[in-house]
Amino acid sequence: MDDRTNTIFGWVLFAGIVVMGLRFLSSFVYHEVGEHHGDEERVVGYMPANVEAEGGAGPAEMTIAEALNMEGMEPSKGEKVFAKCAACHTVNSGGANGIGPNLYGIMGKPVGKGVPGFAYSSALAEKGGNWDWETMSAWLKKPAAFANGTKMSFAGLSSVEDRAAVMLYMNEQGSSLPVPEFVADVAAGDDGAAGDDGESEATEEAEETAETDVEAEAAAEQDAAAEINEGGA
Repeated sequence: MDDRTNTIFGWVLFAGIVVMGLRFLSSFVYHEVGEHHGDEERVVGYMPANVEAEGGAGPAEMTIAEALNMEGMEPSKGEKVFAKCAACHTVNSGGANGIGPNLYGIMGKPVGKGVPGFAYSSALAEKGGNWDWETMSAWLKKPAAFANGTKMSFAGLSSVEDRAAVMLYMNEQGSSLPVPEFVADVAAGDDGAAGDDGESEATEEAEETAETDVEAEAAAEQDAAAEINEGGA
């Protein structure tokens, strides 16, 4: 009886040790560890890949208008980019439809309805609007995001410069959409300079007004003193 009791007790003790060990390993692997530095506490964890830290966002992508007006941006560069599209599309006048429609004169045409007889997906045909610069850029950047359910399997052109170049090229192929102008924002330093000049002018005017008031008061005091002297005489 004593041997059986000892055996049971031994197994219970062993099981307890195993459970405690597993809990220790679990807390070591998965729990966040707090590190104290003086009065500050920093929590050490794991940051998922491709997630930027707070305040670490990169520069915003340039606008399409800015990209279209970049120095050296030419349709000839877009012709090279269009090579990625040539497996499914033609872009010459009278070109045949392939997996995708012929794109001659596409800029400015209705979205998903530009080529009569081509079987557009309902996702694109029901999108609405025309192929202007912004719309075409959004489509080229990521077709699946632009029209969820589109038949177009192309992943897209992530570079805004590539999109601008290929749009300029397509615009020369039977289209003539005016290229939007780009006006750079006035630099902060210029605004500050303008503000400083305005403040300086206001300060000068205030000083001139104050000097005029002082001169007027002095003249009034002199007149009063002269009247007193004349009365005393």
